[in-house]
Amino acid sequence: MLHGPNLNLLGTRETSVYGTATLSEIDRDLKRLAEKEGVKLMIQQSNSEGELVDRIQKAAGRYHAVLINPAAYTHTSIALRDAIVSVGLPVVEVHLSNIYRREAFRRHSYIAEVAIGQICGFGACSYSLGLLAVIHHVRAKPKNKR
Repeated sequence: MLHGPNLNLLGTRETSVYGTATLSEIDRDLKRLAEKEGVKLMIQQSNSEGELVDRIQKAAGRYHAVLINPAAYTHTSIALRDAIVSVGLPVVEVHLSNIYRREAFRRHSYIAEVAIGQICGFGACSYSLGLLAVIHHVRAKPKNKR
């Protein structure tokens, strides 16, 4: 699980848009769900585009998939898009808000076209839905492939 910029401010940042759940609460719920599903989950947040690119690159060969909320980088980062393509892992993109009901510049995602799916608009629940989706995707693949 990779959290993008400003998500460390959840719970206090624009609560009318992003809700009142903190990043710690979201992470706690994701860890519980991962444990229940019997999967290992690594969680990191960064405000740095380069660090997120590095984390995606390091995921190859170590993890079966990537769950990401690229936050503002969704709409600007060709670097994140290219990193995702380069590693060849299945990626699910998640967002707390429905990016298609917001400002015009937020309606385009550089990540969506290279992700297996996108979940947005369900608040903190978007994360759980995304994790379940990526787990299902990985489990549905033949055992000799990722």
